[in-house]
Parts: sequence; C-alpha cells; structure tokens
Amino acid sequence: MSVVTPDAAEELVVLVSPDGEAIGTAPKATVHHAETPLHLAFSVYLLDDAGSLLVTRRALAKATFPGVWTNSACGHPAPGELVEDAVGRRARDELGLDVHGLRLVLPRFSYRAEMDGVVEWELCPVLVGRVSGVAPRPRPDPAEVEAAEWVPWREFAADVLAGRRDVSTWCREQVAELAVLGPEPTDWPTGDAAALPPAMASHSTG
Repeated sequence: MSVVTPDAAEELVVLVSPDGEAIGTAPKATVHHAETPLHLAFSVYLLDDAGSLLVTRRALAKATFPGVWTNSACGHPAPGELVEDAVGRRARDELGLDVHGLRLVLPRFSYRAEMDGVVEWELCPVLVGRVSGVAPRPRPDPAEVEAAEWVPWREFAADVLAGRRDVSTWCREQVAELAVLGPEPTDWPTGDAAALPPAMASHSTG
C-alpha cells in the first residue's frame, strides 16, 4: 500500500467491510449521517513528560459529537496513508503539536455511537504517543477543538470509569480497555500490527 498525502480540498475516508477489508472511499464531509457506513479511523492518547494526558473538547460546530470531551485526538487515515503518519498529521493540524514515540495499543478497537441522530461507526485502532515537555500548550484549530487540558492519567481514567467525567462514547470504551492493560501507559504492551484492519497500513511490526 503506497503512502499518500491527503488532498485538503476533499478529505476521503476509507470504507470497510466488518472484517476490515477496504470496499471504497467517501468524502469525509458527507460520510457522517443517520446511516453512516463503517469506515477506518484512529484514536490517540498523547502524554507529556510528567505522564499527564491531553484531553480535548470537540468544537461546537463539528458534525459529530460537538462539544464533547474526549481523548487527545481522533481522525481518519486517507486511502493508502500509514496510520502513524495520519496521527502525526492530525496532531499537527488539530493541536499544533509534534508527536514522537507512537505505539499501537488497541489494534482491534471498534465502536458504534449516535448523538442527535448522527452516527459514528468505525474500526478505530488506538495509539499512545508522547509530546515533549510538561503540559506544553497546544495551538488548537478552533474548527476542530473548543478546549484542551492536561490531566494526570490515573485521575482521568478513574473519573471516566467511575462516571464522574463525561466523555465521548469511544473514549469511555477505550479507557475501560486500556485500564485492563495496566495502571500506567508505560505498562501497556505494544499491540500486534498484524491485528490491524487489513485496509490499514502501519510502520509497526508488532
């Protein structure tokens, strides 16, 4: 699978079958509605040098889950784009941050969620990455991010799992799975890249 640079004029998402095989593409601007087709995505959890997690509030104008607090960033790899490259692109464009040390942790995560009649339905592998410094200030794109804050990981996970912090459906489900892997992100084993959806390419070997 070749590496591509997404065309900003029309960002495409990769449509997939339930077993993760690519079956086509669709413009991101039109894919989310009451009958959203299954497509590829990713979620990333960004940590600073103190082990705190960057959590973000989605922009109020977003088509899906506007104004909802969630993990650091989410996005869609373009057709043929390596997932690590897609994460780096999204972190720069959405948050103005450079990411290093990316690791795949939940290669098989998927979910379906609905808010105000709009559905998200994604095969959505989860990665964890680092941002240099302690609580570096992001430079969010206001079209994507309403607010952002750094929170100690253990505090964030405990509050999400106890229902004290309201977050997106996918973030809540991901935190539950990540907590099983270990109490600290450094404990989480690197996932097997071979377990990714077949339509999703990765630099990782496992």
